[in-house]
Amino acid sequence: MKGISGLSIPEPSLRRLPQYHHYLAELQSRGVSLVSCSTIGRDLKYIPVQVRKDLQFTGIIGKPKVGYSVAELVLAIEAFLGWNSVNEALLVGAGNLGTAMLGHERFSRFGLQVVAAFDVDPSKIGQYIYGKAVLPLDEMADLVQRMNIHLGIITTPAEVAQTVADEMVKAGIQAIWNFAPVKLNVPEYMIVHNEDLYSSLASLSCKLAKRFRAPLQENLRLN
Repeated sequence: MKGISGLSIPEPSLRRLPQYHHYLAELQSRGVSLVSCSTIGRDLKYIPVQVRKDLQFTGIIGKPKVGYSVAELVLAIEAFLGWNSVNEALLVGAGNLGTAMLGHERFSRFGLQVVAAFDVDPSKIGQYIYGKAVLPLDEMADLVQRMNIHLGIITTPAEVAQTVADEMVKAGIQAIWNFAPVKLNVPEYMIVHNEDLYSSLASLSCKLAKRFRAPLQENLRLN
């Protein structure tokens, strides 16, 4: 992804922008109108120089000794991330995770509108989940073409995720948000973002285990 300057934005910087946005929205709610990189860095535990570099990708430039207009900075981040326009999406896999995502109202705040869900389970087809219809998977391509949808969300079990991805590619989907714990094989032009919940849990569990093992290991060395 390229910033306003035409330079590609590093993934770490891209992931920090929503953090800045959340922080700035909180400042707005408290009536704060100006903010500096030093203040942002202090509150979010980032180096001010890094904050400045991250924000430059949005095209906004702060004023020396003044900082940034909080309102303008919020709008700049939203425009850069595409949150000021609506991206319609479809979701495949109306299980527990899919149902939770369909009911997550805050997605619309960030420019995402899930218009329908798809599944192969006859007991789910025809139902409405948080106002979204659950349709047969074989109707997905027609909806994609009729509504010109570019984003697909996969919340299926791992063993069927690749089949779903193949169907999305054939239907004309351009980007996939994948929650299934499997690496998808898709054409190079496809944009795929994987949310590996199991890897995150493994990392968290390992760090927690190390914390509790550390005192024991220290005692063993002392003895």
